[in-house]
Amino acid sequence: MEDRLRTYLTTHRPRMFALLKKMVCINSGSHNKIGVDAVGRVVTDALAGCGLAVTVIAEEAIGNHLVVRTPCPSTDTGGVLLAGHMDTVFPADTAFTDYREDDTRAYGPGLIDMKGGLVAGIFALKALSAIDLLNRIPIVFVLNSDEEVGSGRSLALIQKEARKSACAFVLEAGGRNGEIVIARKGNLSARLTIIGQSGHAAFAGDDKASAILELAHKTLAIEALNDPDRGISANVGTVAGGIGPNTVADHAEARLDFRFNRPEDGEMLKNRLARISVATRVPGTAATLEFTSGRPPMPAGDANRRLYARVEKIAGRLGIALSPESRPGVSDANTIAQVGTPVVDGMGPMGGSDHSPDEYMLKSSLPQRTLLLACVLADFAGKQ
Repeated sequence: MEDRLRTYLTTHRPRMFALLKKMVCINSGSHNKIGVDAVGRVVTDALAGCGLAVTVIAEEAIGNHLVVRTPCPSTDTGGVLLAGHMDTVFPADTAFTDYREDDTRAYGPGLIDMKGGLVAGIFALKALSAIDLLNRIPIVFVLNSDEEVGSGRSLALIQKEARKSACAFVLEAGGRNGEIVIARKGNLSARLTIIGQSGHAAFAGDDKASAILELAHKTLAIEALNDPDRGISANVGTVAGGIGPNTVADHAEARLDFRFNRPEDGEMLKNRLARISVATRVPGTAATLEFTSGRPPMPAGDANRRLYARVEKIAGRLGIALSPESRPGVSDANTIAQVGTPVVDGMGPMGGSDHSPDEYMLKSSLPQRTLLLACVLADFAGKQ
């Protein structure tokens, strides 16, 4: 069976890369509904003829989500959940729009995060369909449209399917040395807004109510929350404020990001941030703190380790080297783990420089990871 899957994917390698190029050349930034929906239609067309049921979950402000189901009903112990996202971080007006290849790498916006993973998922299902296995494996593939902005609209959908599943595989990029993700940090994103009192800089005294000055004090306090020994990172990522150098700023804003390993550290950060927000150092200023998104940690528990061991055993038969990884970034795997479903992530192809104009994928890893995923899924049909 593994040989039959390998033969199918080797034969269809050009089609895999053609599909990848087609999706990458469609801008699907999280706020570009037209583009995300176009990617969804490409996915639906690519899966036509496989006997799959595709449901479109309509959204108004963002792209629609897709739910793809195999014809095999879920068993008492649950089925398998695949998860991937169609949106990217690149807005509609980005200058990074082209797909290109050299001998070893492919380049393009969202290629590794995570349209390469979507192609792996699509062709794993197509390969299983070609050898008549899809009717023996209960699989649900959720493709959401808002992962890069926190999965706020798709969270309930993903967790609903996760609760019904025996395990889950998330198709984010694999590590460049073959890593598979068994744990992730949690994160918090926040906006801190300061209101002060405007005035002419030439007449301002020591008592000027500068929103920027107050934000500077708070920035130092926030950065002091960094605690590498506990796995806590705190970052003031963007700042803005004022209207010119000769005015006292009556407003300022900062966007904040925090990472942590334990749920209790997330609660601690919320409490410390609340105290920093209300502790005024510059009289006449006031602050507002808003948490804009967040995901809980994904711990490397026994269930995740057992699921990884199952994947590693199959990879060994295929001659694919793997290693487990704890990753500081977050994904939808965090929220799948939150409901207690065993999950491993990083099942997609390998690459790097995601979220940048240098984003790339190692070309050899796309057919390799697709074969691995197909064989892992086939294992749930009792054919391994």
